[in-house]
Amino acid sequence: MYQLTATLLLLLFPITAYANIQRYEHLIISTQIFTQTEINDIAVTNQEYAKLATDNTWLSVMSERLKRFKPNKDERESFLRTVYYEAARAGLDPQLVLSVIQVESGFRKYAISHAGARGYMQIMPFWIETIGEETHNLFHLRVNLRYGCMILRHYLNKENGDYFRALGRYNGSLGQATYPQLVFNLLHSTWQYSQPAI
Repeated sequence: MYQLTATLLLLLFPITAYANIQRYEHLIISTQIFTQTEINDIAVTNQEYAKLATDNTWLSVMSERLKRFKPNKDERESFLRTVYYEAARAGLDPQLVLSVIQVESGFRKYAISHAGARGYMQIMPFWIETIGEETHNLFHLRVNLRYGCMILRHYLNKENGDYFRALGRYNGSLGQATYPQLVFNLLHSTWQYSQPAI
């Protein structure tokens, strides 16, 4: 599947596309590792979360902060465990991912933008053709967060760790300050978390 995509991209953009194709191939490989459980919209289990979590208080602190968006405690904690897992898997700060989600969808699972972006992290459907499989449902929790985190990681790598530019790319507003600033403001005012000293 992704070899066909890479070949088509090379034919369309023969001179400058090769480096981008390599980046997309890496993104494709990372994104396509879905188990049947992950594409069936099941949240990360406590055991999966515990394998990556380095702080036992993160979940309870973030749960309290998220309460106004998700009043049901079980739903809230399942969501947070999954955000943490997918962010950590992509090498991202889970608090940054929570900030992106708040700006993108206001924590609404079935949000659809005027441009057709879907779900918590507002993933455009073209990403399914670019890096996924047609069976992927962008409204499914794990699928949406996996795509969003991997796409943000891709842009962060492309911008050599520059969060401002990576966030601009993620939103399609590269060079404009509004979107990155919204994310940074939420990160610092709402989602910033420091692990307690031991």
